[in-house]
Amino acid sequence: MKILIHSLNFSPDGVSTAYLYNDIALAFRERGHQVVVVTTVPHSNVVPEQLAEQPLHWVVPGLVKRSDYRGIPVYHVPQRKFRSTALRLLGFLLWHLVSFFLILGIRGVDLILSPSPPPTLGQLNLWLGRLKRCKVIYNVQEIYPDILDLPDGALRRALSRMERRIYAASDAVTTIDPVFRDTIAGRFRDPSRLHIIPNFVDTELYRPGTGHAGLDPLSFPETPSLRLLYAGNVGKMQDWDTLVALAVRMREDPVDFFVVGEGVRRDFLEAECRRHGLTKLHILPYQPRVLTPQLLDYCDIHFIFMEPSVDGQGFPSKVYTVMACAKPLLVCSGAGTPIVNLLSGLGCAELVTAADVPERVRQMAPWLRTVSRADLSAMGAAGLGEVRRRYGKEAVARQYVDLAESLFPGKV
Repeated sequence: MKILIHSLNFSPDGVSTAYLYNDIALAFRERGHQVVVVTTVPHSNVVPEQLAEQPLHWVVPGLVKRSDYRGIPVYHVPQRKFRSTALRLLGFLLWHLVSFFLILGIRGVDLILSPSPPPTLGQLNLWLGRLKRCKVIYNVQEIYPDILDLPDGALRRALSRMERRIYAASDAVTTIDPVFRDTIAGRFRDPSRLHIIPNFVDTELYRPGTGHAGLDPLSFPETPSLRLLYAGNVGKMQDWDTLVALAVRMREDPVDFFVVGEGVRRDFLEAECRRHGLTKLHILPYQPRVLTPQLLDYCDIHFIFMEPSVDGQGFPSKVYTVMACAKPLLVCSGAGTPIVNLLSGLGCAELVTAADVPERVRQMAPWLRTVSRADLSAMGAAGLGEVRRRYGKEAVARQYVDLAESLFPGKV
């Protein structure tokens, strides 16, 4: 079969969705399928080392570039991050339009696989599926419009109608968690089309005991303090107010906080650091993916504080990489949310389910002051064991291939 992956992010972009779909693409190819990818020009987290290994060149000047990912052709349509909302919307529309005609011209496609976000990608691929007479699988990584802070109105209703159309017309829909499944199952005409396939982790790259000698010693100094780290998007899904309040509460304690990444809330976080004089809250730029295991080895605890208004609509896939590196987690998220459901009872995370910032801080500060190194080591070991049992990339990627092949009985 010929599989077309249509994703906002793919290699050499350095974000979690790109890494996920890189491995899915390789799994399809290893099963003997032909794979082609349509994505953006790298814009979310451009890692120079990855870009050097996978150079892009124009095939349609100004509109389409091409690269090769381990022998898989990848077509890149420009998508830039503008400060102006109007320019962002215009660029987003242009990316959809160019992608549509680019895919329309790719011959012999049997199946299109695409993730959310954005949900508009699912709708675009339904149109393409009809025109090209091919199957469509839609992968729900975030639930729309639930994840957006939108009031009831025309825009929210339009997104809800689009979501239901995608669910009704896609040949299969996958989601990553039972909570996600239960949330959207009632929106299906035929719930049998809905499948759970969890995200996975590359246990060859993410593993314990890598050491952290490759990190910049000025940014990541050797200190006797307890080190808490978050690496990823500094965006609206995360609760940065809780982090600031916790750092203020623990300013006299031997605890350092590290935030590694970029995003729309980074300016806010830097301003709060200056306002409160938080010298032990360190905000640092993205690091290359190859250094992520060293980042996780450097820290004692990886923290994830979810914004209560949206914490049931998204799942931070970095959880798996932290567990694979045998590091414990400190998580703030509501009871019954995907991340809490995953981690409850595993013994690898300290879970705080309060929504109120002062209460979150009241619970976390005493725990951080009393938790021992032995406790943290035991938590890390518990997480590593769970990843090895259930979330290896080979096993999970194989589920995507199996699902795709099941849509073509007698052909594969």
